[in-house]
Amino acid sequence: MSLAQAIKLAFQFNPELAAAEREIDVAEGGVLQAQARPNPELSWLQEGARQDGRTTTLQLSQPLELGGKRAARVNAAERDRAIAVADLAIRRATIRAAVIAAYFEALTAQERLTLAQASQQVAQLGTSAASRRVQAGKISPVEETRAKVAEASVRIELGQAASALALARRKLAGIWGATSLSAARLIMPTETLSVSSLPELLTHIESSPELQRAKLQVERQQAQVAVERSRRVPDLTLNVGRKRDNTQESRSQTIIGFSVPLPLFDRNQGNVLSALRRTDKAQNELTAEQNRLTLALSESFSQQDAAKAELQALREEILPGAQSAVDAATKGFELGKFNFLDVLDAQRTLFQSKTQYFRALSDFYRASAEIERIVGEQQPQLHSASPLEQQ
Repeated sequence: MSLAQAIKLAFQFNPELAAAEREIDVAEGGVLQAQARPNPELSWLQEGARQDGRTTTLQLSQPLELGGKRAARVNAAERDRAIAVADLAIRRATIRAAVIAAYFEALTAQERLTLAQASQQVAQLGTSAASRRVQAGKISPVEETRAKVAEASVRIELGQAASALALARRKLAGIWGATSLSAARLIMPTETLSVSSLPELLTHIESSPELQRAKLQVERQQAQVAVERSRRVPDLTLNVGRKRDNTQESRSQTIIGFSVPLPLFDRNQGNVLSALRRTDKAQNELTAEQNRLTLALSESFSQQDAAKAELQALREEILPGAQSAVDAATKGFELGKFNFLDVLDAQRTLFQSKTQYFRALSDFYRASAEIERIVGEQQPQLHSASPLEQQ
C-alpha cells in the first residue's frame, strides 16, 4: 500500500469527513429556507348569534417583507454554507496530515522489523561461527556466551518490533474506520528535497483554509448585521376580503386594508449592537488567526529544512559509511580477523543510522503535511519508490 492509497481510503471512508460533508447539506437547507417568502394567512370570522343578524367575513392577509429582509437573510445563509465548505477543506487537510503521520509511524515500524530480522540472521550466523571456533580451540568460550547473549537481545528486539508494527498498522487503518490493515507491505515514498522558500510560502498564506474560514466568519457576522438592521423596518401586512351581511338585505362588502407595527419602543437596537460587536470580535479573531498561521508556517518550514539537511547527510555520508563498515566487519569475521562483536557493533550502527533516516524522512513529511494544511497546497509530491533501494 502506498501513501497515496492510504490518503484516498481516508478521504473515502473517514466518518469525520463524511460528517463535514453532511454539514454542507445542512447549510444548503438553510439557504433554501432563507429564500422562502412569508405564507399568506386565511381567516374566517362570524359575528352575531342570531342567523338573521349574523355577518360573515372571509379575509386573506399577506405579509410583505420590507427593508431587504429576504436578501439579507439569504446572504447570511450563503455565508453559513461557505463556512461549511471551508470546514470541509480544513478537515480534509487535517485528515491528510493524520494519515501521513500514522503511515510513517507504521512504515518506520515495518523497516525496524526488517532490520531486526536481518540482525537476527547475522546474530545466528555469528553464534554458529563462534561455536565452531570454540570447538576448534581458536577462541575462548566466553566469546560464544557473549554471542548467545547478543542473539537473545536481537530476538527481544525482533518481538518488540513486530508488536510495534501491528499496533501502528491498526492505528493507520483506524483513520478510515477499519479494524486492521491488509497484509500488503507499505511502500516508502520518495522525498522531494527541493522545497519552496519561506518568503514564497508566506505569500500563499492567504489561501490557507483556516484563514479563509476566519474571513468568511467576518463576512457572516457582517451579513448578520444587515439582517438585524433590516428587522428595524416593520413589515406591511396587506388584507383583502369579503364581508357578507345575512340580514334581509343580504349585502356583501369588499374589505381592503393594511396593517403595520409602529416602531416606537422596539427598534431591534439591542440585536443590532450585539451583531456589530460580534463583527468586531470576528475581525480580532481573523488577525489573531493570521498571526498564528504565520508563526506555525515558520516553525514547520524550519522543521522541514532541518529534516532536509539531515536526510542529505544520512544519504550521502552516514548510510554509505555504515554499510561499508558492516561489509568490512563481516568479511573480516569470515576470514577470522574480527570477532563477532565487531560485526554486531557495525550492524547495530547501520541499524541506528537507518532508523534515524526513517525518522528524518518522517519528520520531513510531517512538516510538509503541516505546511500543506496551512497554505492549502500540496507539499511535497508523492511517488512510490524507496530511496534506500538506491544505496
